[in-house]
Amino acid sequence: MSNSNLFQNFESVSAKAWKQKIQFELNGKDFNDHLVWRSIEGIDVKPFYHSETYSKAPSIQHNASDWKIGHSIYVNSIEKSNIHALELIQNGVESLHFILPKEPISVENLLINIDTSNVPIYFEPLFLSEKLIKKFQTFSQKNKTLFYVLQDPIGHLSRSGNWHNDIKTDLHTLKQTITLGENLKGVISIDLGLFQNAGGSMVQQLAYSLAYANEYLNLLDGDAIKSVVFKVSVGSNYFFEIAKLQALRILWQSLTKDYGVSIDCHILTQPSRRNKTIYDYNTNLLRTTTECMSAILGSSDTIINMPYDHLYHKDNEFGDRLSRNQLLILKKESYFDAVSNPTEGSYYIETLTLQLAQKSLDLFKEIEKQNGFLKLLKEGVVQRKLKEHAQKEQRLYDEGIEGLLGTHFQQNPMDKMKSDLELYPFVKQQVRKTVLEPIIPRRISEEIEQKRLKDE
Repeated sequence: MSNSNLFQNFESVSAKAWKQKIQFELNGKDFNDHLVWRSIEGIDVKPFYHSETYSKAPSIQHNASDWKIGHSIYVNSIEKSNIHALELIQNGVESLHFILPKEPISVENLLINIDTSNVPIYFEPLFLSEKLIKKFQTFSQKNKTLFYVLQDPIGHLSRSGNWHNDIKTDLHTLKQTITLGENLKGVISIDLGLFQNAGGSMVQQLAYSLAYANEYLNLLDGDAIKSVVFKVSVGSNYFFEIAKLQALRILWQSLTKDYGVSIDCHILTQPSRRNKTIYDYNTNLLRTTTECMSAILGSSDTIINMPYDHLYHKDNEFGDRLSRNQLLILKKESYFDAVSNPTEGSYYIETLTLQLAQKSLDLFKEIEKQNGFLKLLKEGVVQRKLKEHAQKEQRLYDEGIEGLLGTHFQQNPMDKMKSDLELYPFVKQQVRKTVLEPIIPRRISEEIEQKRLKDE
């Protein structure tokens, strides 16, 4: 924490004195039993934190005030997507995320009248293509651009159970695109959000993401990689999520230092789907607001909010406008872009950050001892560990220890949703041949919601 004379007239109080005072107020009750909270991450949360509890604050080399309001567009039509993008920019969006389902794609037509020198653009192709990277490269040479291409064949394997083609072809194509896209900001992404939405702990999310980023560094030329985009999903554990994002930067800095390379850690964040509900859906607005706050304070580069009705409604202007306005209010009216390091001096958050980073590093080392992430993924170890934690978390909700407002407590029996479902909000089962078991995202409230829908 920065030196300040603000409290020079106040006598300092030691951690020991604080604890003695608390013990006195407890009237003989046990300090650890009544005031220390054991989190699901295996971290003990104490009732107070003091500068004496750690010797050095974590170093986060990022300006937390420099974040962008983002928005995703699924590109079914080039013309309509361009019109939509221009409308979004006019209404306050500062960064665009284009999901590209197929080729061919006219980059020039998609980006007509968009100031690509000031608007960071993320392209997420659902395929691998050297031809597409050449198009981006050609456009970049003619125009000033801030392009990130979110290519992640290992993430695709984890989600779907299959490579795009096969391991040799996918990694060869990825390596070629790194060379071809020398004018682009980056061409590799890591999907940390996949583990979060599948019910993984924060330690698992960080360690698994670091481990499969390490696979790319081993398999590709680390010197040629300029930036890696981490796609992060943020849940409702407010302070822990801030610490998770900060721990990610610390871990990435440590890993790349060991390789002797300098690769930017670029964080693209959005709220988690895991804790969202279709009943009492307006509560999703509260959830996404605190999650966006965690994303900002945790030092995200771009934040894409989730509409409150994202689970069961098709894209619509009202839901999009509300989600966009949540970020605009945080930035323009709540001054969440005014401080470069807003968590500096918070002993609680700084301690959580160091603890999450250390626990994740320990798990990462265990993974590497067992020959790396890909091997454990093929053997089903990663999937099994994620399921075990997801089931542990689910039990906390099913037994009422944890709860979702409107789902596990304070249900409104008059809520009816069956006739309002435009999208199927549950896990979709697709029978197909895969080379390994895919990692399946699942929401906490799915089983209860299915029963309530059946009883309507």
